[in-house]
Amino acid sequence: MILYGIYYALGLVAGGVAVTWLVAWPFAIPFYLLALFCLNFFRDPERTIPEGPVAVSPADGKVIGVEADDAGGGRINIFMNVFDVHVNRTPISGRIASIQYKKGEFLNASRKDASALNEQNIFTVDGTVGGRPTRVVFSQIAGLIARRIICYKKTGDVLQAGERVGLIKFGSRVDIFLGPEWEIAVRAGERVSAGSSVIARLRSSGGGNA
Repeated sequence: MILYGIYYALGLVAGGVAVTWLVAWPFAIPFYLLALFCLNFFRDPERTIPEGPVAVSPADGKVIGVEADDAGGGRINIFMNVFDVHVNRTPISGRIASIQYKKGEFLNASRKDASALNEQNIFTVDGTVGGRPTRVVFSQIAGLIARRIICYKKTGDVLQAGERVGLIKFGSRVDIFLGPEWEIAVRAGERVSAGSSVIARLRSSGGGNA
């Protein structure tokens, strides 16, 4: 459980107790329900990270878009609703080459233009997968309700595949950009889990850095 959830829940429970004391207990029910919601929202389950030359999902949620290139690689869009786990993880092992914060709007994250217009944090990770150098870029994108992107890491940090890198509060989206050395392994409409779902596999030949 992430501490944010505990802090929010304690504050809401305190509010519920105060309302019960000042008014009556039925009026406190919404406070207790919101406290349970926060504890559920900020859960952070352990995940089993797949082995082999694969890229794992950086987020829990529904794949709302896949733009695959005939030569390999492409872009994957994952939408997280308020009931999904919101902890984000790196798709591959490697070193963070850069983290770029981009100011923007707070459009509904399921909209196609949210990738370009919304506030976001863009990670570039350089690594070696299956003995071959590769680069994966993924973005934490704020949404209509999500107004806070949290990043645990900094440029230069070395990561293991599936390692936690941050979270986005209250509904959002993550986009992943893969180079031609990758074969995308998911389709629009599928649900994926951060760190445990394989979203791409290294192609047997061809491709360079993304």
